[in-house]
Amino acid sequence: MKNLLLILLLFYATTSFGQQTVVLKGKITDGNNETLPGAAVTCVNVNKSAVTDLDGNFTITGVPATKGIKIKVTYTGFTSVERTLDLSSGAISDLQIVLKSDPLSLNEVVVTGVTTPGSKLTSSVSVSSITSADLGKSAPRTTAEIFKTIPGIRSESSGGDGNTNITVRGVPISSGGSKYLQLQEDGLPVLQFGDIAFATSDIFLRADQSVAKIEAIRGGSASTLATNSPAGIINFISKTGAVEGGSITTNFGLDYQNTRTDFDFGAPISEGLYFHVGGFYRGGEGPRTTGYNSNNGGQFKANLTKQFKNGYARVYMKYLNDRAAAYMPMPVQVSGTNADPTFSSLPGFDAKNGAIHSPYLMQNLGLGVDGQLRRSDVSDGMHPVSSSIGAEFQFDLDNGWSVENRGRFSLNSGRFIAPFPAQVDTRANVLASIATATSRDLTGASLKYANDGANYNGTNAMIVHMFDTELNNFNNFVNDLKVRKTIDNVNLTFGYYKSNQNIDMSWLWNSYVLDVNGVDAKPLDVVTSTGTNISQNGLFAYGVPVWGNLHRSYNAKYDISAPYMALSFPVNDKLNVDASFRYDFGNVRGNYAGNTQTTFDVNNDNVISPNEQSVSAIDLANPKPINYNYNYASYSVGANYLLDDAKAVFARYSKGAAAKADRILFSPNVLADGSARGVIDEITQAELGFKYKYEKGGVFLTGFYASTNEAGGFEATTQQIIQNDYNSYGLELEGVINLARNFDLRGSLTYTHAEISSGANKGNKPRRQADVIFSLMPSYNFKKFSTGVSIIGTTKSYAQDNNQLILPGYTVVSPYVNYNLSKRLTVAVNANNLFNAFGFTESEEGSITDNQINIIRARSITGRTVGGSLTFTF
Repeated sequence: MKNLLLILLLFYATTSFGQQTVVLKGKITDGNNETLPGAAVTCVNVNKSAVTDLDGNFTITGVPATKGIKIKVTYTGFTSVERTLDLSSGAISDLQIVLKSDPLSLNEVVVTGVTTPGSKLTSSVSVSSITSADLGKSAPRTTAEIFKTIPGIRSESSGGDGNTNITVRGVPISSGGSKYLQLQEDGLPVLQFGDIAFATSDIFLRADQSVAKIEAIRGGSASTLATNSPAGIINFISKTGAVEGGSITTNFGLDYQNTRTDFDFGAPISEGLYFHVGGFYRGGEGPRTTGYNSNNGGQFKANLTKQFKNGYARVYMKYLNDRAAAYMPMPVQVSGTNADPTFSSLPGFDAKNGAIHSPYLMQNLGLGVDGQLRRSDVSDGMHPVSSSIGAEFQFDLDNGWSVENRGRFSLNSGRFIAPFPAQVDTRANVLASIATATSRDLTGASLKYANDGANYNGTNAMIVHMFDTELNNFNNFVNDLKVRKTIDNVNLTFGYYKSNQNIDMSWLWNSYVLDVNGVDAKPLDVVTSTGTNISQNGLFAYGVPVWGNLHRSYNAKYDISAPYMALSFPVNDKLNVDASFRYDFGNVRGNYAGNTQTTFDVNNDNVISPNEQSVSAIDLANPKPINYNYNYASYSVGANYLLDDAKAVFARYSKGAAAKADRILFSPNVLADGSARGVIDEITQAELGFKYKYEKGGVFLTGFYASTNEAGGFEATTQQIIQNDYNSYGLELEGVINLARNFDLRGSLTYTHAEISSGANKGNKPRRQADVIFSLMPSYNFKKFSTGVSIIGTTKSYAQDNNQLILPGYTVVSPYVNYNLSKRLTVAVNANNLFNAFGFTESEEGSITDNQINIIRARSITGRTVGGSLTFTF
């Protein structure tokens, strides 16, 4: 045994000393001989890497002194370069590499929504990329605000860090969320359905420094390469650590209370093995005056990758436990006419920075799903808790075969709690509504401050419904298996997608009265003419009787399978054709229960108070079954023709669908035996595009058409089933140009002509659909200094499908300035909505009385906020 160990040690020593290494040094510049700091230089076959410094220089140590050393240089906005070096004669200290500009990254390989990865220039899809370096330029305060910079994406990002309405060029926002567009992390959906009430996908998604880039596919092949995503895919792609490096950034509000620290680090561990970790933690009140620490929590992500000669394998994990305020529509004053309205803040309630949230209303008490007492914390806001573990691998096999698999299991739960203004009106009208809803005689009643009993003499008051929703179980498992075969020039893909999604949720809502105040709103008690107080701390009903009481609970399991296939082949050197087909079928099982009223001593004082005489509870004695199946087919056909090395045209025609989830429950579409009808919403789309890359920029121009047929879905805030068909067509433009050395201009514009094609509102424009949305981002970089501005805007739109009240257009200007204090330390200042623009993304009311002062409930974009950051890279 000792002799064997000695032989092994001698062999290791001989091998180690035999592997001589050298140092590789060089410089990376662009076509103007300007240095490119932050370029990644990787020795592909020996797993060594480095990042260039501020002067464009790099150093890689421990490189084998041999022939055939392959290096790859990548940098955002430039075409990557590969070189093969001979280091057998010793070190190289002056390697010079020049990268060619590719501002739209048209030579970048697309991995989202395609079966065979290829460059943007040769792919027949509309795709855009946002790199980690680009994320901070628009000064986003939430993940949802990032989406607004993507061409063709309409993101109503006024609700906080989650609960965002998102859609793609001309496809409607029907009942909220991202019904037709899928949000992904590393190629798999965050949730299988994007429009779950009070649990939209973006609530469980956070952007931080672990993100390498974001890819967005609009239309096209998304319908056949993912489930429930006919309009598009937004994919957050994580860093992997193949290139060693990391950073720590602390962001802080200069005129609002919020502090957030992000970090990430990745590096090779040994040859072919590397890791990456990253995440964030934050705390603070946020950009609106909630009166408490409404942003509180963070995220941690990690992955480990093993590279092989013929592929790779990766495992990863994520833990998210974050809290963010959910901003509901707020009281707003409107004068003028429906066609020409003037929006302004109410006295005491600044719509740009105020909030209905209040430190005087921090808890919600009532009966839980099991009928027992339950207390919730209003400061939880949107509170996702997610623990995920996943794995992926890709290997090239013999005889033209390859295999790829991505799988992930997630434990998801949490809470959504936010105050919603059910009615903003005069004191008399508010009391009248309460009297009708609770069947009480409130003649001569008054409103008094709950904290001291003083009379409330304000003109208006609010009935507030506390949207208190428990996200009990949203666990999911997703797996996507692809097998590819190349026969001559034909690429065949056979895939099988499997998904299990739980939706277990309870609505446990209560009713309050508050004064109309955007800072520290105070609860108001309802006191009868005889002096009887029918409320406690403003709570006049355990339930929401103004809306007919809506306590409900449902537990549904969605089992989805989807085989699919695709082929692509070059007809000649110029023309590539692809086609794909997918067949989704789902089995849905579960149960749901509605509301019942009971008498209960909620506050446990051995007295049945007036508001305890009728308490909402879940009707567990009368559950209803969920028992239905569905299926649908999707297909897509596309072609891309290279006009030359820098220009291409493409065309695509596709048909896809999205299945409904919980929004079909409690509607006539679910029958007594649990079967269902109207489960599928279909979209037919066509695209024709032109791509052009030139020395100083690039252009991506796409014409599109979409026809949407909806079966209807429930919207909680309007208490309506939204059911329409829609047609739309338009033009999408994305471009970038280098106007001068170090000065770039990037922009996008989407024109959409859309109309409702069925029902009572046939011929009208869909609500909140502007004709034009646009973005413009000039930027200037010079050595240690960089600055720029993000300009994002929209033209006017209609508040509701009746096409009466107009929501005016607006433009948001957000500048930033960065300065490198040293090679590793950067300080930055940015402003979001610098000119404090007034803008509204939605309104509960669809009309006003012309030439009078009206109060409506609308959701405003956030006013001006200024922040700073300090970043240390290593």
